[in-house]
Amino acid sequence: MVLTQDRSKRKLSGGRYTVQRLKRKFRMGRTPILTTIGKTKAKSVRCAGGNIKRKLQHAEKVNVFNPKTKKSSVETIKTVLESPANRHFVRRNIITKGAVIETSKGKAKIMNRPSQEGSINAILLE
Repeated sequence: MVLTQDRSKRKLSGGRYTVQRLKRKFRMGRTPILTTIGKTKAKSVRCAGGNIKRKLQHAEKVNVFNPKTKKSSVETIKTVLESPANRHFVRRNIITKGAVIETSKGKAKIMNRPSQEGSINAILLE
């Protein structure tokens, strides 16, 4: 069955909305890419308007920004410590925006969406 980006067919009360338009291909969604820790692997996907989106499937490196020294460095990801998206993502080492990871420099918080942007950027926590 196809995932769609349309609104729900039902109201909060349980009643049905009247259909405003038929299904369209541009409303079609894709299954989410859950970025995990591992040897770096990404795939390119064609998007609307012929644009290319790079989806990160696995990653082992992260761009870490240190707010005290105002310097960035590339560090190795050790593990995921906590995730606001889903508590079960921690056990599976799935990296999402807002997740706190353990790096070689310490704890860092992910500030971008790796499964949508093709890289991982984080800010070092104290």
